[in-house]
Amino acid sequence: MARLNLWRWGVLTLAGLYFLVPLAASVVFTVDVPGQGVTFDAYRQIVSTPGFGSGLLLSLELAAATIVVVLLLMVPATVALRLDASRLRPVVEVVCSLPLVVPPIAFVAGIATVLKWGPDHLSRTPLFQTFVAIQNQDFPVVLVLAYVVMALPFVYRSLDAGLRAIDVRTLVEAARSCGASPAQALVQAVLPNLRGALLNASFLTLALVLGEFTVAQLLGFTPFAVWIYSVGGSQAQLSVAVSVLSLLVTWALLLSLAVLGGRSRTAAKG
Repeated sequence: MARLNLWRWGVLTLAGLYFLVPLAASVVFTVDVPGQGVTFDAYRQIVSTPGFGSGLLLSLELAAATIVVVLLLMVPATVALRLDASRLRPVVEVVCSLPLVVPPIAFVAGIATVLKWGPDHLSRTPLFQTFVAIQNQDFPVVLVLAYVVMALPFVYRSLDAGLRAIDVRTLVEAARSCGASPAQALVQAVLPNLRGALLNASFLTLALVLGEFTVAQLLGFTPFAVWIYSVGGSQAQLSVAVSVLSLLVTWALLLSLAVLGGRSRTAAKG
């Protein structure tokens, strides 16, 4: 037992060093200015740098829209798989796993091809305006659609794990026996028991959207991750400072998620 504990602490120590040493080096790079000593000017400049607010706001808006769409799509689908459509589970698992095996470059190339093909062939149809609207720079719906596809593997696994921990069929049948409609049974009986899974799925989707670069860059949009890259071209220290700040925000969200999940489990036990 002592050897096993020693091995665990050794693995945890190596993992901690693997993550903390690069982070510490990044922090030192942002605050140590040759000839000036330690200064936090890079962090003070973040708020005043052009594009910071708009890029962060756009990423948060895209994340919120992606979370809503992917949950509205996957929650009913995963519940149906647990109830009456279990034979479709292999198909759904394969479809939801495809974003993990398709390279982002190939994925965005396909999107760009469709966006280019649409206006050329549908210029005289009402769908032409649809292709224009989904590429609005203020809120590119096409990015939401792309992020929904990219988030499918993570959301599906989170929801599936949550549904495995509860008796969905009994909950739905009990709600229906009390006069609830299928939608009411889903909202009032199933969803309260999926709070932890929903939080996990939402957090993973948020982290994906905040950190996604390839699709947004190649399609010509400027959310937060692309803004960080553009700033790094001329202000390397500021770019690293923004990256460190975004990482700390992500960790804060993770800790908040852990606290919320712990509270929900405590309330359920009580």
